[in-house]
Amino acid sequence: MDLKLPISIHDELSDEIIDSTGTLDLASGEITDVRYHDHDLESGGFPAEREDYDFTCGILRNGTKEVEFRIEVDVVGRKYSITPSELLELKGRAAKLFSAPPASRKS
Repeated sequence: MDLKLPISIHDELSDEIIDSTGTLDLASGEITDVRYHDHDLESGGFPAEREDYDFTCGILRNGTKEVEFRIEVDVVGRKYSITPSELLELKGRAAKLFSAPPASRKS
């Protein structure tokens, strides 16, 4: 079974966060189809190559609930992925996220 989920990606720099979206393959941990918001790779460069780069994290959402996780960056290949141990943990957290009943709204 091939399960791919949309995620938000945040490249954290010293004084800025570069937002993008991508598709996480829950089987392999690969992240593809990365699209940056308000950031041009030609002029701004790959975020992880910048001197003020700190780390990258991802967010998986289901309605108003979300799970945050660490993303590894391959600077040479300009690719994002999740380590096998992080992926295993994320699968458990994602299962709870998607199997939980929707949050009730309070008036």
